[in-house]
Amino acid sequence: MCDDTNGNQRLLGNIGNPMSIKQALVVWDGKSADDIRAIYESFFEKADFADSIVNLTKSELYQKGATWLLKTWLEDGNSLEANHTKEIYHSLDKFCHWEAKLHILQSLPFMSIENADKKYVEHFLRVTLIDVNKFVRAWSYNGFYELAKQHPEYVSEAKQFFEMAMRDEAPSIKARIRNIMKKGF
Repeated sequence: MCDDTNGNQRLLGNIGNPMSIKQALVVWDGKSADDIRAIYESFFEKADFADSIVNLTKSELYQKGATWLLKTWLEDGNSLEANHTKEIYHSLDKFCHWEAKLHILQSLPFMSIENADKKYVEHFLRVTLIDVNKFVRAWSYNGFYELAKQHPEYVSEAKQFFEMAMRDEAPSIKARIRNIMKKGF
């Protein structure tokens, strides 16, 4: 299960001189955008970067930072191998921190959803659709859009979710839904 306590501790000292991604994430305070960006810049070109961050997403202690690194790496034009994507999808129920859930939801446009994995993604989206955090909910709607784009059997349900959201959700989520609907299916 998830522990809401902040597991990040200052164990190593200078974040600019870490020995590994894992150690750098332990040192990171969980808040500094400059520090997580510095971690990314220090490691993203390493051959084992994808292996490292995918493995680190499985641990609650590292998942917030590791998912940010993953999202940023994908946004920078990189792609995961199918086995890495499968690992992430099979671990979706382990994401505890709202930021980790958000980063994974924001990564979905860059990840293919194979038939064998769509039920894992669908379940995660249903859970995050009712999350207390508005950012997570907004991106969950976007996740349903991504699922429906790749698997047309979800188009009708995604549209129903969008209609309900336009009636019941916060204005910020409605704005996200409007942007999604402009894209079409």
